[in-house]
Amino acid sequence: MTFPASWSETWTAALGNHLWQSTAVTGIAWLLTLSLRNNHARMRYWVWMIASIKYLIPFSLFIAAGESLRSAFATPIQKPALAAVMEQITLPFPQTESPAAVAYAGMAPTAVSHPGNLVALILLAVWLCGFLFVLCSWSRGWLKIRASLRASSRMMLMAEVPVLSSPLLIEPGIFGIFRPVLLLPKGITDRLSAAQLGTIIAHEMCHVRRHDNLTAAIHMVVEALFWFHPAVWWIKTRLLDEREQACDEIVLQSGNEADVYAESILNVCKFCIESPLSCVAGVAGSDLKRRIVRIMTERVSRNLGLDRKLLLALGAMVVITVPIVFGLVHIKHADAATSAENQARSIAGTWQGSLHTTKDLRVVYQVYKAIGGGYHADSYSPDQAEYGLPDTKIEQDGATVRFTLAEIDGVFEGRLSPDANSIIGNWTQHYHTLPLTLVRATPETAWVISAQLPPMAANADPSLEAVNIKPANPGEPGGGVGFVAPQLKIFNSTLSELIAYSYGLHTSQIVGAPAWVATDKYDITGQPDAEGRPSYKHRSSMIQKLLAERFKLSFHRDKKEQSVYVLSVAKGGPKLAKSAGDPNGPTVLRFQGPSALFVQDANMGHLIRLLQGTVLDRPVLDQTGLEGKYDYTLNWTPDDSQFHGWGAKFSHPTGGQNAPPPLSAAIQEQLGLKLDLETVPADVLIIDHIEKP
Repeated sequence: MTFPASWSETWTAALGNHLWQSTAVTGIAWLLTLSLRNNHARMRYWVWMIASIKYLIPFSLFIAAGESLRSAFATPIQKPALAAVMEQITLPFPQTESPAAVAYAGMAPTAVSHPGNLVALILLAVWLCGFLFVLCSWSRGWLKIRASLRASSRMMLMAEVPVLSSPLLIEPGIFGIFRPVLLLPKGITDRLSAAQLGTIIAHEMCHVRRHDNLTAAIHMVVEALFWFHPAVWWIKTRLLDEREQACDEIVLQSGNEADVYAESILNVCKFCIESPLSCVAGVAGSDLKRRIVRIMTERVSRNLGLDRKLLLALGAMVVITVPIVFGLVHIKHADAATSAENQARSIAGTWQGSLHTTKDLRVVYQVYKAIGGGYHADSYSPDQAEYGLPDTKIEQDGATVRFTLAEIDGVFEGRLSPDANSIIGNWTQHYHTLPLTLVRATPETAWVISAQLPPMAANADPSLEAVNIKPANPGEPGGGVGFVAPQLKIFNSTLSELIAYSYGLHTSQIVGAPAWVATDKYDITGQPDAEGRPSYKHRSSMIQKLLAERFKLSFHRDKKEQSVYVLSVAKGGPKLAKSAGDPNGPTVLRFQGPSALFVQDANMGHLIRLLQGTVLDRPVLDQTGLEGKYDYTLNWTPDDSQFHGWGAKFSHPTGGQNAPPPLSAAIQEQLGLKLDLETVPADVLIIDHIEKP
């Protein structure tokens, strides 16, 4: 087993810095407790506890916080002399560049044979053996206490927690962190007087109120991880001594006699053995002789004066603020050229290019740095889809960049140019490959994305200007209406489809039109005379005006018995999630394949128009009575009556147990609605006059 050459150096330096910092904090804690030796033990206990917790919290977190604060200043803080001194103090072991940074610069780290590898493996094995030994020691003690707890019986003594009589002759102690119990050795009531037993119980209740088992368990984690560090075991002895002294102070301050209390501790020590676990807070801890002398002399601990409070505040400031300030003023000593190269090779920004097929199709990726590393992107195909494409996964390996759109089986892979301003590669989708070059866009050269425009004013009544009408290319697939800023684009569509779209009908509801209305297809472009992204209502209005002005459309309405689909709420109620987005935000209805529909911020009208305009072969009437906008997905298996407008037929797959259900079943199961075929009087639009442009 081998590691990259810099691996052991990087992590050895990081561990060395962390141990140095934690040891320095331990030294500061010792100085503070020395100055607080005449004050309450509980203050010294928490100073040592903070020193213990420091072993679990690397200063690099505070340094990172300081570095993140630099962006809040208008001008960077640069104090090279101070930064150098602080770096020598807080980071005495220099760290080499990480493998991740090397890979980011385009040079993948290689696994090489390195002398540090063998040393690192040996040290790791030694640490693991010590870690397991400590865990086994704790496990033995815990199992012993646990067995005693199972064999214990309830005692009728007044205490804040349940009191149990244990057959094991261990000292009285509190077992458990979240549901503690007091364990007393069997027969202790015969060895102690009522007054003595009362002081023992009072002592143990102090442990409960102080949550000493929890803090001891935290330090046990420190012991397991850093068992090799003598300072960790020294902290343990100080914690045990200070916690017992703190409880002794509370017991004596509550009015108990010192001689009775001292005698009770001595009797317990004669009768019992010490608890095998430090997280079982007992009565017989620390140096017994010194403790008894301290109890009998009844030395009164002083409250913290102003000078001691200032000293504690200063210690906290040193421990917390020094690494944060270091992050603020720290100037990395990496080579300036390397730093500039790394910055230049970042792919964050807007990338755009064109796929050259029968017509040019523009592609846009807006790439952002993700929190925690890596990138994420918003993808657009402005000439095909008005709104964003499915989620894009981004991978970068040196100069190789890969964009994956799994939902449409699309992949772009290319190489980043030396100046990091272009990516030259290929777009592959459904086994078809086309060359594609992406260019980094500037604010001046970036294409306008329709979905990112503000919506057109709700009360606007736009018309189309600079209209261009031409026959569509024969045999061209697809068709529809879209807004590609700044134009409304109608492509490969018949007048029958445009009438149905703009008046909210199915093409079968258009009566009396000449045959060419349903067969001749057009490509039409025009620019709205109002600013913003037009809604469906705006688009319908513009197309209605276009039909009247350029195609001389006139009509009247009537009703006619027709076979239609009726959409209503199924038994059990709808299963639709109310949209949490902007009520005036854009509606997204996107097919992720012919059997998967993604819907966002859409009302029932949007679904009705999509079903009767794209999927189904007859009108759809809305009888749901549902208001508002919803988010949902709909997955089904199309049959051969659906998607005629796509120029393709779909049928149920054979033998596919995991295939989605048919449309009507999917609507009921997934949306809580039902789709029934009925014959009812339905609106029809009777054409009085229409002509070719």
